[in-house]
Amino acid sequence: MKLKTIKYAQYEKDLPQIGKHIIGQTNNENIIVYQAFNPNISKWAIENQKFGGPHYKFTRMSWIKPNFLWMMYRAGWAMKEHEQNILAIEISKSNFEILLSEGVHSAFNEKIYKTPENWKSQMENSEVRLQWDPDHAPNGEKLERRAIQIGLKGKLLQKFATEWIISIEDITDFVREQKRKIDSGAWDELEVIAEQKISINSHELVLKLDFEN
Repeated sequence: MKLKTIKYAQYEKDLPQIGKHIIGQTNNENIIVYQAFNPNISKWAIENQKFGGPHYKFTRMSWIKPNFLWMMYRAGWAMKEHEQNILAIEISKSNFEILLSEGVHSAFNEKIYKTPENWKSQMENSEVRLQWDPDHAPNGEKLERRAIQIGLKGKLLQKFATEWIISIEDITDFVREQKRKIDSGAWDELEVIAEQKISINSHELVLKLDFEN
């Protein structure tokens, strides 16, 4: 596996414990995001290093997550139906920030949108959803810290899926190995993806995201 890993016992030591933060792994000027799919979609994506094929639906909203443990919570450590394969997807941080800048929050935020009508209007005209959810520990315990997930549709999903991807790696074997450690109580052996707090340079975008940069 190309991604850097770390023992879970060390993972939280340098991460903020409360508030909204973008947490993830970077590779030079790139960032890793995660998605979970069934084997048919995953196999095609790995072979072609992009998304498509007979089973992938460009008509649906597709969610990406830069935070490994939030992805594990959502996919049940690759145990949920249709989410049996975990893919680590590398894109440029600049394109990641384009998605953030195009996004509209999935819940009304008066500080950002002023009125529900303005928020609904922006929702109707945006191809990107931003959603802050509770982060989770490996055992599923809800944390005070919030993690972001990003929903894509339309032309921006097409760009992400077919043009922006630098690499796709199937990390399912690693995920299932760690799930076995959790199930057996071997917490001192548990490894996760090494991650850090990711900063955004644009002050305007920071205000829009309403998070702790």
